[in-house]
Amino acid sequence: MGGLTFVDVCSGAGGLALGLEQAGFEPRLLLDDDEQAVSTLRANRPQWSVLHADLLDFDPSEHPVSYDVDLLAAGLPRVKSSATVGRADSRVEERLLEATVYLVHAIKPRAVLIDNVPGLAHSDEYQQFREFAHAELTHLGYKFSWFVLNAVDFGVPQNRRQGVLVAVERQRAGAFRPPMPTVKEPMTVGAALEASMASRGWKDAARWTTQADRPAPTLVGGSRNRGGADLGPTGAKNTWATMGVNAHTVGDVIPGPDFEWDPELGRDGMVKITVEQAALLQGFPETWEITGRKTARYRQVGQATPPPVGRALGRSVLAALNGEE
Repeated sequence: MGGLTFVDVCSGAGGLALGLEQAGFEPRLLLDDDEQAVSTLRANRPQWSVLHADLLDFDPSEHPVSYDVDLLAAGLPRVKSSATVGRADSRVEERLLEATVYLVHAIKPRAVLIDNVPGLAHSDEYQQFREFAHAELTHLGYKFSWFVLNAVDFGVPQNRRQGVLVAVERQRAGAFRPPMPTVKEPMTVGAALEASMASRGWKDAARWTTQADRPAPTLVGGSRNRGGADLGPTGAKNTWATMGVNAHTVGDVIPGPDFEWDPELGRDGMVKITVEQAALLQGFPETWEITGRKTARYRQVGQATPPPVGRALGRSVLAALNGEE
């Protein structure tokens, strides 16, 4: 069996969809409520059917192409944190999780894949959703697995833990196995960005590469209700500082030959990561274009599922649907 199909909701910049495509799936329909994300998807894959719509308002009966697919995938926004509990962002995320499960009733895919924060798989904070998903999906004839993956185990130069739900039709569920790591040694920030940092003649690129000798902390895209782009909370910023990176902002351009890199001078002496470089740290190919203004572009990148993780998950689901033990 080949050419399996999928619907992807909350598609964002397309990280999960790209990974699934690389694994051998063919997209029937993608949707996102963010105009810039839709623009990104259409810029990179003009042949994909991309719908600008809110998942909470999506009616599959108006889009019959979404029926009879092999996989329903959802890389839902990663905005849940102690800082967002009680805010509107927090409840929206919960509603998107529930809406994805309800959508299973309508389109009846052979498998379901939901990717979100690591707490989705085990945290008390998500216990109510797990019970809801268990009741709904068991009733519909699925068996499922909860597990946590770290993107760094799949060649992504970033420590990024993800909580994953995979549900497969009961008769094929026994063949599903969570993906195993694809690399033995983690890729470092320096190794991932060395060529990029040197591309405009920056004389300290090689020296910086040596100092950037570890994977990146988790990139955080933030929500549309918050201000400018940065590389994450205080702990992440401190880790970036040890690599000589000013994580309090996102750079506009890669350093040129005149940039003096001296982290001892503070932020002004540190290098900044650009949106394009952040995309490389998420495992996107260099050719993947992120559209929009800087903050909107970085938000798309930070919210994305790294494509190598999507590819690994897709291959595991594909093996189960093809009955490969």
